[in-house]
Amino acid sequence: MMFDVLIRNGLVVDGSGEAGFAADVAVKDGRIAQIGRIDGPARQVIDAAGRVVAPGFIDPHTHFDVQLLWDGAARPALSHGVTSIVPGNCSLSLAPLRAADRPAVVGMFQQIEEMPPEAFTTAFDWTWEDFAGYRAAIERNLAINVAPLVGHSVIRQWVMGEAAQARAATPGEIAAMQDLLRECLQAGAVGLSTSFVDVDARGRPVPSRFAQFAELDALAAVLGEFGRMLQIVPEFYDTDLTIARIDQLAELSLRHGVPTTFSPVFDSASTPDNVPRTLARVEEQFARGARVWPQMQTRPIDISFSLLRPSLFFARLPSWIRVLRKPLDERIAALSDAETADRLVADVGPDGGARMMGELIVRGGDAAPTALAGRTLGEIAAERGESPARALITLSLEHGLDVAFLAANRGHDDTGRIGAMLAHPLVHIGASDGGAHLASFATYGDTGYLFSEFVRKAGALSLEQAVRKITADTADIWGFKDRGRLAPGLAADIVVFDPETIARGEERAVFDMPGDGMRYVRDAIGVDTVLVNGAVAYAGGAYTDARAGAVLA
Repeated sequence: MMFDVLIRNGLVVDGSGEAGFAADVAVKDGRIAQIGRIDGPARQVIDAAGRVVAPGFIDPHTHFDVQLLWDGAARPALSHGVTSIVPGNCSLSLAPLRAADRPAVVGMFQQIEEMPPEAFTTAFDWTWEDFAGYRAAIERNLAINVAPLVGHSVIRQWVMGEAAQARAATPGEIAAMQDLLRECLQAGAVGLSTSFVDVDARGRPVPSRFAQFAELDALAAVLGEFGRMLQIVPEFYDTDLTIARIDQLAELSLRHGVPTTFSPVFDSASTPDNVPRTLARVEEQFARGARVWPQMQTRPIDISFSLLRPSLFFARLPSWIRVLRKPLDERIAALSDAETADRLVADVGPDGGARMMGELIVRGGDAAPTALAGRTLGEIAAERGESPARALITLSLEHGLDVAFLAANRGHDDTGRIGAMLAHPLVHIGASDGGAHLASFATYGDTGYLFSEFVRKAGALSLEQAVRKITADTADIWGFKDRGRLAPGLAADIVVFDPETIARGEERAVFDMPGDGMRYVRDAIGVDTVLVNGAVAYAGGAYTDARAGAVLA
């Protein structure tokens, strides 16, 4: 037999969690043909000596919905060993969506996920309204596998129009939503996403937040017909509310036989009991037979921002968000107004932002003096005799707001504690947010960070356990039956990587979006080769022309 690809001499870590073993892996017609010592000929031979050969990684929480329309490789996902992604999280998807409702939903994407307008205005022709049409649009150029969720907010918008953000649904409207969800699932959606925290471009709750439990219950009943996933964003800033949502998800899971997942789960020194209490409640509900999977990301977040646009950094400061939503000239005028600036500084807290903003690193900007780069805002504020919040405003105004700041390593305060949580058998590794926050921080790097920080450095997980977490475990949770493992007959999604060097790379700004829009990315380190459905999609630090990706319906 002539194989398409033969990967020789690697350490096969097959996703099962069992010890890796030396073997070759042969690929034929998009599937794994053999694993073992293989002597047959092949059209392409890859020498994996000193490397791990593993199933392609699966990312269950992304927002690549719009990027897939102009970048079927979902850069930089493939370069990090990710071969399957789940977009459509947090109640938002690009279908089903009537043309008249596009501006409102695009505004939600821009507000919640901080996507620049260039991603929506110059990247593609919007030719669809229904979910089947969206699927057809992304299938034309896929280099990666996509398992899309459909957003609760857009389903509500389709059925209720403007009333979706004003009131509870009537029984007739709920029935119409059920029919629409059923249509989306039949067209390839792998589940439904909803949110209890997000707001639109005007600061109003997104449509999903107006749904009563009866509506969510009815939609979960439709998910039960297909055995599909329910994903939610709970009130993650409040442990008690999060636990209440866990209980609600458990009831839906038990009643309708569906898997459920929630994200994000953050660990922080300011709320040390959050994760232990959350996981304890998850364990209780699993003991009852419910499936409620908490998603935790592996990496801390580095948020880059300026006052040129709203940012996730100010998520808990609505007064700042209101000012930053204004057109640029009005925003500069508001920040220059002494009374407004005083109110913004006061809203940060009695310490003038010392805790929240003092450690911000000034990254400079096109109009900012290079001498500022690398210095902390606290240092600059002290020299000026100002509080950090005041210095943030005055320094920005001095340079037309074009001064970038970096909030580094936010969200994970104790690596040892995080490692133990990631190793928990019920913790689902996800929440990468790939494709979102393009102008604020590089969302990719979770897989490399898992291996560099929690396998090599902390030893919290073995190599085999870490691979299983982001392959077989994820495939089982989401019902991707032929993914997540290396075994004959399964889809040939494969990553070859160096276990001694795999890591997340440095954040950098690139201008590869349509219209030269800027976004932050992290390059991969230690990932040699990535196969998607048997085709080499990434090798030697470069993307190939292969377009073997598929919608995992």
